[in-house]
Amino acid sequence: MFNTLPLDSLPRVLTALALVALAAIISRWQTLDLEKQILTASVRAFIQLIAIGYALNFIFDADNPAAILLILAVMTGIAGYTAGKRGRGAPHAGRVALAAISFGAALTLGLLVSLGIFNFTAQQIIPIAGMVIGNSMNVCSLVMGRVRDEVNGRSPQIEAALALGATGRQAAHPYLRTALHSGMTPIVDSAKTVGLIQLPGAMTGMILAGASPLEAVQLQIIVMYMLIGAAAFTGLATIWLTFRQFFTANHQLGIEG
Repeated sequence: MFNTLPLDSLPRVLTALALVALAAIISRWQTLDLEKQILTASVRAFIQLIAIGYALNFIFDADNPAAILLILAVMTGIAGYTAGKRGRGAPHAGRVALAAISFGAALTLGLLVSLGIFNFTAQQIIPIAGMVIGNSMNVCSLVMGRVRDEVNGRSPQIEAALALGATGRQAAHPYLRTALHSGMTPIVDSAKTVGLIQLPGAMTGMILAGASPLEAVQLQIIVMYMLIGAAAFTGLATIWLTFRQFFTANHQLGIEG
């Protein structure tokens, strides 16, 4: 049944706005000039989350595979567009980002469903996909930007290696490895400190919803493992696709149209 926003939750939401007001006051006090951006971000977050809440409520009730796939496609498209903008300066950044994120997310979600970890239902797949696609977007942005910077900054060394007979992949390999390392480091570091410094979102949400800590921990372990896998899949795809844009078919450093 299509539910409305619970009225008893509105006072809590409005009270939490005090934190936003304090952030704006600090910005004004320290002359950061972020007050307008803080207000805009807060309003956008409220509208976007309420809208997606109603949309997901409808989709969960319908639980239609076509609707699930449509939502996943929209999420992936937005993530690809965002990562492409962040990777501006890399050739064909938008197309590369969309392809890499699609590959990483599809492989990760496909394995989760095929291995029986999650069922292909709206209530399970869409929230999990949101985490996977969001993480893949961040990894893609980091890796693409680092490949761009490494290739542009190391072009003399790469061209010297090419002149000695190396292929494009051989000439760029050390720098591609550095880029992949930088893209995967944040999620690996997060996994090292999870539970010690922070209680992640999935675990915190379950505990606040009334689940036992051990149930929440089990889900969070799965989430961390799947995000590490998604980071590796997306990072590799981003490396491969971005690297190819900087070299011609004859292994020359240059951009093919």
